[in-house]
Amino acid sequence: MSQDTTAVFVVANLEVNDPVGYRNYEKGFFPLLKRHGGELLTFDDKPTTFEGISPRPGRVIILKFPSETAATAWYNDADYQALSEHRRGATTLQFLTMVRGLPPR
Repeated sequence: MSQDTTAVFVVANLEVNDPVGYRNYEKGFFPLLKRHGGELLTFDDKPTTFEGISPRPGRVIILKFPSETAATAWYNDADYQALSEHRRGATTLQFLTMVRGLPPR
């Protein structure tokens, strides 16, 4: 399957250091996510690690996009990059990673 027909997931782990600044990020986040066909699947402020190295304390977020192209366009969107300065200033980011979904079987 091509990268444009398989869903991808974006996983982030961040710690919010400035709730007001992060709220400014959240206010503009969802319209930009929707613009690129993305959806928030879940977030967890207290994830449980069964094995291995625990993520940094804070929030784990999982987003879904219809394709790699859509996820990349969202991340590279000039409006998102401008908005993400609020996130960068208000959080400590451990990772923001794209994970490719399984192709249809």
